[in-house]
Amino acid sequence: MAYSEEEMLMLSGIQHYLFCPRQWALIHIEQQWNDNRLTLEGQILHMNVDNPNYRQKNGVTITLHAIPIASKTLGLYGISDAIELLPTKDKKNAITHSSYSGYWKPYPIEYKRGHHKPDERDEVQLAAQVICLEEMYQIQIDEAALYYGETKHREVIRMDKALRELTYKCAKEMQTIYKNGCTPRAIKRPSCRKCSLIDTCMPSLSQCSTVEHYLAQNLYEETT
Repeated sequence: MAYSEEEMLMLSGIQHYLFCPRQWALIHIEQQWNDNRLTLEGQILHMNVDNPNYRQKNGVTITLHAIPIASKTLGLYGISDAIELLPTKDKKNAITHSSYSGYWKPYPIEYKRGHHKPDERDEVQLAAQVICLEEMYQIQIDEAALYYGETKHREVIRMDKALRELTYKCAKEMQTIYKNGCTPRAIKRPSCRKCSLIDTCMPSLSQCSTVEHYLAQNLYEETT
């Protein structure tokens, strides 16, 4: 299935969705957003990374920043933080660049402020970028990398079948929820404490022990 331009959703949202579908819906359906220390630190990290006019050359490796990408099969569009171009003789899985002669193997890199997560939210966002590039250039990319600002460490991620399937699954669910326009109900978890939308989401309403609490929660859900 190919999505139209009008149906395309923001690629960066797939990370929010895997972390918490309600958080994603509050941001992308209800247009709710609040900053906290963690979100501001992430914005600072991306200030230089997201400059499309900034290019680096380290030996034979060229790094491009803020590259627009999209996939009609995922129904997602966005910006890749950085793409390293590695010289290659494999013309089948290579691209060309107007400013550089020869053939180049794209190697996407996604920058994150913190450290490795206990789930696959970062990996799914990176995989979505890979799928976009593969679709745009008709190539295959076997691996990419996550760079964590807190540990200053690059983690290589293999684009295996399981990760790709999870990425497609998340993208499809996002499309379904967005078309229905229905924000998922809150599920209170320890991770809620660090969410910048905790006051908007009010996850405590999900723990109802009385009829009054039940009515209060459901009335709230109907107005979101």
